[in-house]
Amino acid sequence: MATTLLALDGYAVEGGLDGRGRPATCYASTIALGRHEGPGEAAGLWARYEEVLDAAAELGLAGVALSVEWARVEPLPGEVDESALARYRAVIEHARARGLRVTVRLITAAWPSWLGPEAWILPWVVPHALAHAARVAEALGEGPTGWVVFADPAGLVAGGYLEGTRPPWRRRARAEAALARRQLARITAAVAATAHLGAGLVEARSVELDPIALARSRWARGEVHVRSLVRGKGPTASARGLLAFDGRAWVVEDESVLALLR
Repeated sequence: MATTLLALDGYAVEGGLDGRGRPATCYASTIALGRHEGPGEAAGLWARYEEVLDAAAELGLAGVALSVEWARVEPLPGEVDESALARYRAVIEHARARGLRVTVRLITAAWPSWLGPEAWILPWVVPHALAHAARVAEALGEGPTGWVVFADPAGLVAGGYLEGTRPPWRRRARAEAALARRQLARITAAVAATAHLGAGLVEARSVELDPIALARSRWARGEVHVRSLVRGKGPTASARGLLAFDGRAWVVEDESVLALLR
């Protein structure tokens, strides 16, 4: 039976990305053009992750799938924000101290803007992705219980090249989709071959927070990452979240699926 973890999509929940003078992602240009709203301050979890993790532990959840946002860690090529890595390390240490598993997701739907919107079909991006993975692995050390290279590789390709729902906003670009799949596989295989991360990589599947999706994924292999522990804001926000802030504390937003998650 699969291990079920609640996802924390950093871009949608942390705040502080794609704002004036802040690290920019692949969504920055379309946000600036007014095609959709950015995450803004989101759920403010960059300063309040511990509160949500405490709530998850008190509910008896197994753990979280935590996204490390590449744009926050490396806002410009070679410009590494060590304080951001230290913050992620502290968040993971807090989660582990509360008895939660933590699978770290290295690359999400919101990659740094400097990679360009067509990042996943450009060969020169590969060494940057591998350097990012090695950097995060070194900084976080033995804290995580598992690692995933891409949070949702299938969604990255389908949304970007077939459905036009995320960067680079292509539709029916089947040749480019095939190129992207091969490049994602190449990056994943290269990370799997490294000493730091290879042994810790887990097979994971991303599903929505609803009873039907959860029931179908129950017997999947590896881990199931459920969107999401907190709904968040912006273009990558999930449709539903388990927890919401009521002005005083984090409370269960959707009681109907809580029993399926424990």
